[in-house]
Amino acid sequence: MRTAYSVETVRNAERELMARLPEGALMQRAAAGLAAACAQVLGRVAGRVYGGRVVLLVGSGDNGGDALYAGARLARRGAGVTAVPLSPDRVHGAGLAALRRAGGRVAGSDGARELIERADLVVDGIVGIGGKGGLREEAVPLAQAAARSRASVVAVDLPSGVDADTGQVHGAAVRADLTVTFGAHKPGLLIDPAREYAGSVRLVDIGLPLPDEAAELEALQHADVARLLPVPGVESDKYRRGVVGIAAGSAPYPG
Repeated sequence: MRTAYSVETVRNAERELMARLPEGALMQRAAAGLAAACAQVLGRVAGRVYGGRVVLLVGSGDNGGDALYAGARLARRGAGVTAVPLSPDRVHGAGLAALRRAGGRVAGSDGARELIERADLVVDGIVGIGGKGGLREEAVPLAQAAARSRASVVAVDLPSGVDADTGQVHGAAVRADLTVTFGAHKPGLLIDPAREYAGSVRLVDIGLPLPDEAAELEALQHADVARLLPVPGVESDKYRRGVVGIAAGSAPYPG
């Protein structure tokens, strides 16, 4: 069962947890999970982490900080990591410093498309779960370049440009092969059309205190459906194995 929580609920849980943790600990948990997922992707597309070419698309919020810290972890393992800050004057300073200490580089947006074309992995850290509307104008060419490239695209928490609460996509958005989401699924990762932009979704547990009763929605998986189906016994006949009900269409269009 995949359980999704609203942005407000997730934010409240994050604040509650951060009050009990050392400063920056929650971001490091997220970055560790993101880096592990990215390393697995590099292993598939480049054969190994060492020497893999990684481009980080970095926004101005904590989402960009997650990407930078994860990039630093990959750089320490020998990957060639280049960050492209979309707003250089508002980038996460500590994350950027960590990347540089690990041997990562920083590039301007002018040459970003060429970097993306040569990359094995592009990490989308442009906008977090608080983003509304589609991508900003300066981010659209980078998302388009990632879509055209041979690189695998990993989104941080959710693809930039989709609405975390509603699953709506207003304008351009990043199309990810894998979304690494933190603490809980967000409704937009399970609802079309945003679900189609997320690719495969991996949940990283960062310890958020989220009660089941606060969930916005639940999505069944194959194992959940299998548990609901009756298992026939030796004496079972068609009248003892349950009835399938289909609710579809409408009176004019019964489908």
